Amino acid sequence: MPSNRLDALPAHLFNELEWQATALSASGTDVIFLAFGNPDQPTYTPIVEAGQRALARAQNHGYSSNLGSGVFRDAVAEYYWRRFGVVVDPLSMVVPALGAKECIFNLNLSLLDAGDVALAPDPGYQIYTAGPLLVGAHPVALPLVPELGHVPDFSRVPSDVLDRARVLYLNYPNTPTGAVVPGGFFEHVIALAERHDFVVIHDNVYADITFDGYVAPSILATPGALEVCVEVMSLSKTHNMAGWRCAALVGNPNVLARYRRLKSFVDSGMFGAVQAAGAAALSPSLDRFVAEANETYRKRRDAVCEALLAIGFDLTPPKGTLYVWARIPTGLGTAQEFCFRALHEASVALSPGSAYGAGGEGFVRLSLTATETRLVEAVNRISKIVPIT
Repeated sequence: MPSNRLDALPAHLFNELEWQATALSASGTDVIFLAFGNPDQPTYTPIVEAGQRALARAQNHGYSSNLGSGVFRDAVAEYYWRRFGVVVDPLSMVVPALGAKECIFNLNLSLLDAGDVALAPDPGYQIYTAGPLLVGAHPVALPLVPELGHVPDFSRVPSDVLDRARVLYLNYPNTPTGAVVPGGFFEHVIALAERHDFVVIHDNVYADITFDGYVAPSILATPGALEVCVEVMSLSKTHNMAGWRCAALVGNPNVLARYRRLKSFVDSGMFGAVQAAGAAALSPSLDRFVAEANETYRKRRDAVCEALLAIGFDLTPPKGTLYVWARIPTGLGTAQEFCFRALHEASVALSPGSAYGAGGEGFVRLSLTATETRLVEAVNRISKIVPIT
């Protein structure tokens, strides 16, 4: 019999969509996969070469410490200073993580007890609600309000809920909406966290994938943040390293100490060669690779947004992330129904907005991880199932 913890989880629509899309592809159907944010470009060559050199060093073949290598921690700290102007101690304020998802889930284990409240954005990444459920805590959805810039309206959250909250998840640039954080919001959140005594967990994995001159901040650059905040940074999207599982948790030393203690029981550290590759990725010399990739994504964004608008979707071109968030034209059913129709009638795999929470109903998320030609072709295929207006 399975654990009752698993019974508390909602159905994972992505698993079913992926299974059906994979089955169609295996049968010979040309499926355009736009449901997942899996970069389609290779890891940058200097990163691969650094990993290869490290792989050949025997000292990297044993267990790694959960403290992480000094080279990797220093690289993360130097990146935070260069990129955000934030000073972090590489020993007490940086811990390697085996990807952002592992990091966020383990923060649930290290910070939440049964019955505690975790505040999670709606729509939002599924681990923000699944993680608390798996540890017996209670996720409370915070609707993102478009009129406020896709941030929660905390004035609508009962004071007793804020008092019971132990963590708050945030994510800007935001998935799935592509929204960026409005001015003054981080300051407001930090004041709330201090007043109600909860930890802010900012998932900042898209900080370096931005467009139109926008520069995404770190919440840790906000005055007072290091007292109540931690931030997750990852190389998966920015450096095409999704399979390497290379990320880090940065911020409040007390939270990091608890996270590190937990990890000492549940894993044996990040492979040394991956840490060497991650350190190379954070070198300033690789910033040009990131800038070139962003220009590629911008062109893809422009092409797919223009095509979607032309067939009746409502959207705002995002200033960040790898995704386009679009309202489905009327008459096409629920988000889930539309996505299954798109898969089986147009051979295009998309993410239903409802998979990210009730606030995503009526929307669809498209990933920019395909060429401009394939993205436009995907929209042309979808147009065949969109009613003419």
